[in-house]
Amino acid sequence: MNYRHAYHAGNFADVFKHCLMVGLFRSLQRKGAGFLFVDTHAGRGSYDLQGAASGSTLPREPEWPNGIGRLCSAGAPPAPVADYLRVARAFDLGRGGPGGEPRHYPGSPALAAALARPQDRLELWERQPDECAALRSEMAGRPRTAVHEADGYGALRACLPPAERRALVLIDPPFEAQGEWALIQGALSEGLSRFATGVYAVWHPVSERAGGGDFPSWAGGLGAPVLHVTLLGPPKVMGMRGCGVYVVNPPWQFEDEARLTAGFLSGALYRAGEAQASIRWISPR
Repeated sequence: MNYRHAYHAGNFADVFKHCLMVGLFRSLQRKGAGFLFVDTHAGRGSYDLQGAASGSTLPREPEWPNGIGRLCSAGAPPAPVADYLRVARAFDLGRGGPGGEPRHYPGSPALAAALARPQDRLELWERQPDECAALRSEMAGRPRTAVHEADGYGALRACLPPAERRALVLIDPPFEAQGEWALIQGALSEGLSRFATGVYAVWHPVSERAGGGDFPSWAGGLGAPVLHVTLLGPPKVMGMRGCGVYVVNPPWQFEDEARLTAGFLSGALYRAGEAQASIRWISPR
């Protein structure tokens, strides 16, 4: 597996995923007690958007201008999106970004670190050695944060149940491995068997290559509420048309916030009428 997220950082899928992640974080923080955040495919933590355009050997078209680039110029975002933008802009400025057009983009570990309170704890998993080394450097000296160079699908067995008795688990694989959906199902089954009340968020691309298999019907039999939020752009012959997030045990009021977020992003990241957002219960409360 040779996936490098740097080339895709800040694109429409990142924006969608991270806006929903921030919403889930804030939902859990409505209570004063701390919680555990587990990131199974954490990446390197931060990304240089200018460097992403260089590719590994040849120049390539950057993806962030159609993601975070468009969102920065969109007007009047709803509260969950405004919260995400505030954190992303503060991260960029803190790294010496010029303001206006973004230069530095926070991955999910950096977003979690910016959002976490002293009572919250982070467990970050990344299997690629160079990406994990960058993540360790990014998180160096941060309290209540552990970085693991290991297969993130083992994180749920290792980290659950949490001492805090509350948890948010982000499962965000690159979808390069064959049988990725089966790996996700195995991890979720493990997680729910160990900690049935945790909140689990599974990001996935919408593409012919990634498929989806029987995951919706399988998720409907979990015995837990499952909400599916999707953002779809124009049909494509090849490539990723859109993406979605399955949320198992979504917090109270998250459905309403997700509807605001997805609806706003469908208009902010695409031309009028090009995209549609969808929210549906796979398994109701």
